Amino acid sequence: MASLKRFSPLPGFGLAMGYTLLYLTLIVLIPLTAVGAKTLSLGWEAFWSAVSSPRVVASYQLSFGASLLAAGINVVFGLIFAWVLVRYRFPGKSLVDALVDLPFALPTAVAGIALATICAENGPVGELLKTFAIEVAYTPYGVLLALVFIGLPFVVRTVQPVLADLEREVEEAAAGLGAARWQTFLKVILPHITPALLTGFAMAFARAVGEYGSVIFIAGNVPMVSEITPLLIITKLEQYDYAGATAVASVMLVISFLLLLIINALQGWMQQRYTAEA
Repeated sequence: MASLKRFSPLPGFGLAMGYTLLYLTLIVLIPLTAVGAKTLSLGWEAFWSAVSSPRVVASYQLSFGASLLAAGINVVFGLIFAWVLVRYRFPGKSLVDALVDLPFALPTAVAGIALATICAENGPVGELLKTFAIEVAYTPYGVLLALVFIGLPFVVRTVQPVLADLEREVEEAAAGLGAARWQTFLKVILPHITPALLTGFAMAFARAVGEYGSVIFIAGNVPMVSEITPLLIITKLEQYDYAGATAVASVMLVISFLLLLIINALQGWMQQRYTAEA
């Protein structure tokens, strides 16, 4: 019997893969190769001096530390947001659902100015926090706030469809077997949504590490205190220190890639474990 050729609306594998590799090379690989080539022109001593100065190390600590913390916060509250949007009906639900995407559409500079305005000492939120001796604007807390703001939609939109596909009968069966609410969540719901949570965490972290526009207006940009690495790169470019800027960018690239690789490996392991248990 002659085998039937499977129909595909797209071109064959060879042609489609060729376009994919060409596009990936033009958009991703060539720019990254240029960054690496410019960095190699420094030499080891100049490279180490550029990437290990106290000011640069402090910016690494703030950028990666705040990004990881912001992504973790968004995992918790993004799950709550997604749960409310999927499981409950309430007036204004469509409006709340649309507002979740606001950080996607809002220009980052506008977000930064808005956050700085309300969190400044004379702003409505800043005045309230001042009574508790808490300063947000122009401090590392401001950086964290901006990164939480721009990363929340990634977690919500990643977890929301997975929760929507989770059948209620599974939870009812667990309750019928005598499981408490926390047991149902930890042993039935959480394993099902963990890969989506990790994906949202990775996306929120990746966005936060490279964020610039919404952060510089609320960070204060004080060296060694509230200066993020992207701002330091821009500063070096303005000083025509292109090799130093690419060196710092290369370190950020390597660290970000390694962290995302670990997160994706953990996500794949969790997915395989859940499939095997199912």
